[in-house]
Formats: sequence, C-alpha cells, structure tokens
Amino acid sequence: MNRVLFRDVSIIDGAGRPAFPGEVLVEGNRIAAIAPRGTALAAGEAEIVEGRGATLMPGLCEPHAHPSFVNTETMEALGAIPPEEHTLLTAKFALQLLDAGFTSIHSAASAKPRLDLVVRNAINAGDLPGPRMLAASPEMTVTGGLGDVRLHHLHRDTFGYVCDGEEEFRRAARLFVREGVDTLKINPSGDEGVASARAWQTVMTDAEVAAVCAVARTREKRVAAHARSAEAVKMSLRHGVEIVYHATLADEEALDMLEAAKDRVFVCPTLGITWAALNLPRPGRGPMPAGTRATLERELEQGAANMRSLLKRGVRVMPGGDYGFAFNPIPENARDLQHFVELLGMTPLQAIASATKWGGEIMQRPGELGLVREGWLADLLLVDGDPVTDIRILRDRARLRAIMKDGRFHKRPPSPGIGPA
Repeated sequence: MNRVLFRDVSIIDGAGRPAFPGEVLVEGNRIAAIAPRGTALAAGEAEIVEGRGATLMPGLCEPHAHPSFVNTETMEALGAIPPEEHTLLTAKFALQLLDAGFTSIHSAASAKPRLDLVVRNAINAGDLPGPRMLAASPEMTVTGGLGDVRLHHLHRDTFGYVCDGEEEFRRAARLFVREGVDTLKINPSGDEGVASARAWQTVMTDAEVAAVCAVARTREKRVAAHARSAEAVKMSLRHGVEIVYHATLADEEALDMLEAAKDRVFVCPTLGITWAALNLPRPGRGPMPAGTRATLERELEQGAANMRSLLKRGVRVMPGGDYGFAFNPIPENARDLQHFVELLGMTPLQAIASATKWGGEIMQRPGELGLVREGWLADLLLVDGDPVTDIRILRDRARLRAIMKDGRFHKRPPSPGIGPA
C-alpha cells in the first residue's frame, strides 16, 4: 500500500473553515490521519513531501464540465469533428482539467452521444489518465432551440439532440440511459446567442420535461437543465430536475422554489461564459452588437444578484462557467472561483468550499469526497501560496506543485521537497 506524508502544510479542509498548519498522512486512496502542527504523525515507510508552508487542499470539482467541447470557435464546428478524432480530443481536454487541479468533473453535456461515456469508462478502467467523471447525454432540445443549428437547406450538427413532443423526448432519454449516461441534459430555455430561442424564452413544454424526468426516476439517473428563463427554472423544479444550470433570469417565485428544494438541487450559474463574452476577445467573430452587449450585461447583473440571494437562502450555488469555446477555453475553469469572490461577494474559503465540499455532493460521493478529512478519498492539491489571500493563485497551473487523485500522484511534487515559488 502506498503511503504519503505531507508535512509542514497549511491545510484548507474544504468545509469553509480557516486554514491551519499541520500534516496529512495518505494510505492507499484514503486520508489516514491529520495532525495539527506540533503533533507529528508516525510516517513509517512513507514518501515524505515537505510542504514548507504550502497549502494542502481538496481537489477541485468542475460541476459544469464540457470536455468534448474542445475550444472550438463556434457551436457548428463541434459537429464537423469526426467521432474518432472527437473522442481523442475529449480525452485530451479531460486530462487538461485534471492538470488544472480538477480531480472531479460533472459533465453538463456531451457534444456527441457517446463521447463522455467512452472517456469516462477508459478513465475508470485505468486506460487513460483523467479526473473522476460523471457522463452526460447531449443536450436534448427542440426544433429551433439551443443546440439546433440545422438550416432548412443544410444539415449541421453540434451538441444538440433535437426532439419534439413528449414521446420523442422519452425515447431519447431511454436511448441515452441504455448507452450508460449518468445525467440526462435538457434545454427548456433558450440562450442569448440563439435568434430563434432567446435566453428569456421557454421552449420546452411541461409534458416534454416530465417525460425525461420520468425516465430518469425509473432508471435512477439525474436530470440537468439549461434553464435561464424564470419559467424554465420553475418547470424544471416542478418535475424533479436536480441540477439547474444558469437560473440567471429567475424571478422571485423561481428563487423561492429553488430555496424550497435546496436539499436536493444544485445551481450552477455559469457566470464565466457571460463574463468572457463581454470582456475577452472572440476569435473569428466581429464586434458584438450593442444590443447584444446590453442584454448580456443585464443578464450578468441579474444573474449575480440572483446567486447572491440564493446563497443567503442556503442554496448550493456552484462554479462552472461553460468553458470549452475559443473565447472561454478549457482549462481556464478556475477563473469562476475568482468570479464567485468578485461578483457574488463570497470569501475565498466559501468559493473553495463551493467547488470542493459541494463538489463531492454533486459527484454523488457525499461523506467521502471533497474535504481533507480522515477516512475521505485522497484527492488533494498542494499549492504554492495562499489562495485565501489571493484566489487567483488557483488559476496558475505552475502553482499547483502536486496533484493527487485517489491517493496517487498525477503530478508529483519536485524533489527533495517543495518551498515557495
């Protein structure tokens, strides 16, 4: 059994409590012991990692991961990638997320039906390096909804799987369950970039959402919803959706419903993609029209206000900014922790907890994943510096001096030890 002792580290446990100096012993894939400074652990035959004051914290979770979106400039470009090449690229970008400190990823949609599944299974079998991964279906959408990029005279594909009517949605949900997904993804609302289905418009019907959720319940799967509009949020909650993506345009009734369901739902606003669209260059695209910019600015402002309200109500609001396009690329995902501090007013410790403690919960591993705690899974980051002082440190992959997943180093600390960068 492998044994690793992290000595002289500043421990962030991931639960939101202040950091404390100490040491941590890993045995096999579990954290065997934690001791405060001055109480030395018996290492025995263990690899010693001298922290020299570096921060030891849980591995991060990306709850809105798109490893198959592979940083294309447009949605349509995803459809042009052949499945064989796309599988390899998905594995590449999943690995990039692990390299960036995300030891767990919860997929928010696969760009083709089996990409997530194949990569997840290969990682689980030990055939490929990568993070813990829950696989999703493509985004089940309606004609003209987000993800339908077809033209009347031209067939085109992207991440959408087009269905119309409850029977087509039920059949699609059953198909993806048969293939082995962990999560069924639906798009009950539109998005600002879709002329035929804008962000504030609700495009799926109650019966369509109910059909997918009924399949999920009978097959013990979860449903995640792209729900920007207030009605899409309410419709999703009425039928038992567990993961609400966006909720940026939620009204007071929708916020009340999210609060009432706070023990079973997760909310991921994906502020990162809206912020990036407003503030970063967009390769291959001209200037953003003034009307579009004003709409996105309003949505970002309202979305941030809604999330601040939900946090006060005790709802689990998690990072994850729809990374996977050229203007908002993987592996910059840790930038969302900075957004949570700067836009939502969270402390760095609260932002970290949203991606670690709640990360273990959305990964369906409560009680064993997401905290530095005795008996828990050893998914750990050793970081040069103090992310509590500056959360931006977590965006710097060079500052991740060691990455451990399941008790084994993915990135080994430099020998003979580690000190300040």
